[in-house]
Amino acid sequence: MTDARTGTRFPVHLPIKVLGTSEAKPELEGTTENISGAGVYIWVDQTLEVNSRVEFEITIPGSAIAAEKDVVLHCIGRVVRADSKSSEKSGVACVIDEYDFVRREGGS
Repeated sequence: MTDARTGTRFPVHLPIKVLGTSEAKPELEGTTENISGAGVYIWVDQTLEVNSRVEFEITIPGSAIAAEKDVVLHCIGRVVRADSKSSEKSGVACVIDEYDFVRREGGS
């Protein structure tokens, strides 16, 4: 079995919002487990289907990057693996195909 990882993974635990997963759950909250230049592994309350398109936002605390405000990274990618490691959370590996920094007026 070969390892499909394409970069160094960093064990970074940040809040994440998965957007538009279904009409019943238009947004999922979770946390990142690790991040690389090509992808992210996340923990969420719902299993996401492998090969499905995923859109998410990762909030990077301003204090972690010497910024006055938190930074939101908007990503579009796809699910490459879904694990059920506990009864409460699902682990999901996503490849990041596109990303952009979100500028928000007023708030963090």
